[in-house]
Formats: sequence, C-alpha cells, structure tokens
Amino acid sequence: MAEQRTLEAPVAATEPPYSLRRDVSFSALLAGLVAVVVCYSGPLVVVLAAARAGRLDEAHTASWIWAVSIGSGLISLLLSWYTRIPVIAAWSTPGAALLVSSLGSYPYPAAIGAYLVSGVAVTVLGATGLFGRLIRAIPAGVVNAMLAGILFSFGTEIFSSLHTAPAVVLAALAAYLTAKRLLPRYAVPAALLVGSVAAALTTGLPLHVGHGGLVRPVLTAPSFDGAALVGLALPLTLVALASQNAPGLGVLRAFGYQPDDRLLVGATGVVSVLLAPFGGPGVNIAAITAAICTSPESHPQPRRRYVAGMSIGVLYLLVGCFGGVLVALFAGLPAALVAVVGGVALIGAFQGSLAAALAEESGREAAAVTFLATASGMTLGGIGAAFWGLLLGVATHLVLTLRRPASVG
Repeated sequence: MAEQRTLEAPVAATEPPYSLRRDVSFSALLAGLVAVVVCYSGPLVVVLAAARAGRLDEAHTASWIWAVSIGSGLISLLLSWYTRIPVIAAWSTPGAALLVSSLGSYPYPAAIGAYLVSGVAVTVLGATGLFGRLIRAIPAGVVNAMLAGILFSFGTEIFSSLHTAPAVVLAALAAYLTAKRLLPRYAVPAALLVGSVAAALTTGLPLHVGHGGLVRPVLTAPSFDGAALVGLALPLTLVALASQNAPGLGVLRAFGYQPDDRLLVGATGVVSVLLAPFGGPGVNIAAITAAICTSPESHPQPRRRYVAGMSIGVLYLLVGCFGGVLVALFAGLPAALVAVVGGVALIGAFQGSLAAALAEESGREAAAVTFLATASGMTLGGIGAAFWGLLLGVATHLVLTLRRPASVG
C-alpha cells in the first residue's frame, strides 16, 4: 500500500511506520466527536425539512438518515485508514436544501431513480478524472449562484418565522451569533440548544424518544422519470461536485495533504449508488467538518490526524444504526425552530456561494440571472428552478462572452 505524504510534515525515512495503536490520541478522537455533533445538529434539521417536504413517513426518513450515515461512516473509516489522511465524508446540506424545494414535486421512486443516476454520474466523473474538466467547463459563478439561489429561502425563513414564535427565533439567533464570536465551532449546536429551551418555555416542545432499536432500512425500487432526472439528478450532481467535493478536497490540500481525487470522489459515488435505493441522495467529501479533523487541534502531527477521520467514521456508523431515535426527537421540533436552526446552519454556505458567484465582475450578469431564476422557485414542465437557473445562467454567459464572427470583406 502506497502511503500518502503531507506537504506540511513529510514522513522521514527514519520515522517508524504507521501504527494505529500508537497513532491514536485523545485529541483526534475528540475532534471526530465534535465533527459528528456539528453534522447532526443543524444539517440534520435541513434533512428532516426535506423529508417533510417530500411527505416521507418516519420509516422512510429514518432509512434516509441511515443511508447517509452508513455511507459517510464507511467512507470516513475505511479511506482514512487506507490513505492515512483524515478523509471526512458527509451528506450534502445544500443538496438537502435543494430537496426541500424539489422533492415534493416528484414521486418518491422517481426521486430514488434520480439519486441513483446522480451517484453513477459522480462515480464516472470522479473515477475517470472528468471531474475537474466538468467543473472548469461550467462557469464557477453560475454554479455558485445556483447554490446561493437554493439556499436563499432558508435565510429568509429565519426572519419570516418571527411573527409565529419571536422568542424562539430571537433566542436561537442570539445564541448563534454569540457562539459564532466566542466558539465558532459550536455556533449551530448552541442555536439548537437555546432555541429548544426557548420553545419549551413558550410554545412547547412535544418531543418523544421513540423506539431505541436498530433502524430497518426501507428498500425502494427506483423509477426513471425524465423530469426528475433533469430537475433532481443534474442539480444534485453539480452541487455534490462543485459545492461539496471540490471544497472538501481543497480543505485537505490547504492543510498540506495530497488526496487522490479519483479515489476519493469515485468512492463517494460508488457508495452513493449502493445506498440510493434506501433513500440516500448521496454522500460526498466534507469541507466544514473536514476542517475540524484536519486542523492542528486534531493532533499537532499531521500524519496522525487520520485517526480523527476513523473516529468520526465509527460514530457515523453508530448514530446511523440508531437513527430512528434522532428522527423521533427532531420530529417534535416546532416549525419556527427548524426554520431558524436550518437557516443559521446554511448562512456560511450561502455567503460563501454568493461571494464566489459575484467574485468576477465579467460573470456577474450571468450569476445574477442564475440566482434570481433559482431563488424564484419556479417550475416549468415539471422541472424545478435549480435546473432552469443553471440553464439560463449558462445561456446568459454564452450570449455575453461568445465572440462575434469576424466580418468578411
């Protein structure tokens, strides 16, 4: 097995070989625990909002959480051990946000078919090295504007929920901002905790634990509907590649690692294909939680931080197996609390995508068209706004940038 080296601290010839028993550290295990808490606080609320929008029952919702948790756990555990770098996988929070506005427009088996096609596309594009070419072919501003348009409604719902439960919204928002200044890592969990307390004291918090047994995954046979393939599979693929895998690989490189993008992206695609029939819309390389596990807080020595990736992988598998408890707990959250926690969990993604969309002055017109069309929530021909925003943005870019043919004579 070829060992992965890091730019930050290459392994010298005199250093001993990797040994999991020797490399395990409390700080790396704690980093994995912190990362998994971040994953299951705010982002899970977005997943449950998408499940509600798609009118999924508790069994199918638990199966969805099981699928993305098991997939993320296997990728994180096995690839971190194999490559000896902290490979962190997760489900796509922006992808779940896309499903909030789109999942209810298609029959569930058609959505499963779209997940399957998206997983196959990610596998092929990742394993063959076409990933980079595709990302370069579509203007980055357009892709980021599409993502910003998807996330726009989540931000506005923070404030539109004020009239229904002002105490809950303001308490959660204040907790988020305070923690963002003092303990940024715990900003979203703080919003969830304080918002839940505020809800219990005002509107009520009818939580129930439900059964504590193992989740029974629900297998759904896929069907392939043209509108779902265009309206779900294509946007999900682009979000997974451009907004998740690309920055996820970037985080690893920023901390001095040299990840094999074909192996990592291809593996997430294969796992996504295998778990799609159980309701999983896909897993990908994480960015935010990866920053937790790849930082010096995980371990001062970069070559020993892979343990954090294995740690979060084991925790993913444990939580996924008992995901029905999480579904039961989160299902009782008031709508206003779900809106504010989901909104603050996506503020970082929204501001990052919006800034990237408008970064290049020459591409702002196309980005603006993409953002407005996607944020409108329109549906044409049974196909959702994300696709039409992308299409109109690319068309705008081509119209404004293609050179006119030289005149003859």
